[in-house]
Amino acid sequence: MSERRRSPVEPESIEPHMCSLDLRLEIIGKLPFFEGLPPAEIERINQSFREIGYQPGETIFFTGDPAVRLYVVASGKVKLMRHTFTGQDILVDILTPGDVFGSLSTLGDETYPNTAQAQTMVCALAINAEDFRRILATYPTVALKVLDMTSARLNEAQEMVRRLSAHSVEQRIAYTLLKLAEKLGEPQDVGLLIQMPLSREDLAGMTGTTTATASRVISQLQRDGLINSGRQWVAITDVEALREIAEGVGAH
Repeated sequence: MSERRRSPVEPESIEPHMCSLDLRLEIIGKLPFFEGLPPAEIERINQSFREIGYQPGETIFFTGDPAVRLYVVASGKVKLMRHTFTGQDILVDILTPGDVFGSLSTLGDETYPNTAQAQTMVCALAINAEDFRRILATYPTVALKVLDMTSARLNEAQEMVRRLSAHSVEQRIAYTLLKLAEKLGEPQDVGLLIQMPLSREDLAGMTGTTTATASRVISQLQRDGLINSGRQWVAITDVEALREIAEGVGAH
């Protein structure tokens, strides 16, 4: 039992300000709305991005702050959290290099809908509304892709509402674990380890349920041999069976 209690999640060590020019160009060039532009144009666009380093636990912005910057994770991990009416900060997503977060009035948001906090040392690239508008005016194809991204965000929000309202707690937790493993999973002796501290409170917040219910479902999934878990960690041992539950095929 002592090994089960000990978390296999490895603390991530990232030096601040790791945004070398090559890394900046690579990250920006792979963004969905800039992908396909010639290298010379990516170099020009790069000049509009400001590099900012954050320490673990440092808040990047709070829910309700004016949406004045769009950010890109260049290195490290960022937590997105939402403040609830009960006074809790629930985990919405974990962002990794290449993920875009924050918003601008250009994208339809006057304020940030979530709070962003550095989970590890983070190097982020940020662009303000004026510079982003200038890029959209210069590259019409980018403007079209930004519209597509905004539409995709709306669809994701609608899908989340649908899952919270129509799917069982077991389905929602299975789906969330699979999504986290898709982004952060690392094969380990304990299974496909979600490489981040993950508490029952976090899972409850991400799936719209209570901590007690999330704990009960996690315990059942562990008894069924689909996952391994301990204090603040989860590893998937049967991806296909968990996917069947997420899709409603194997729900109890």
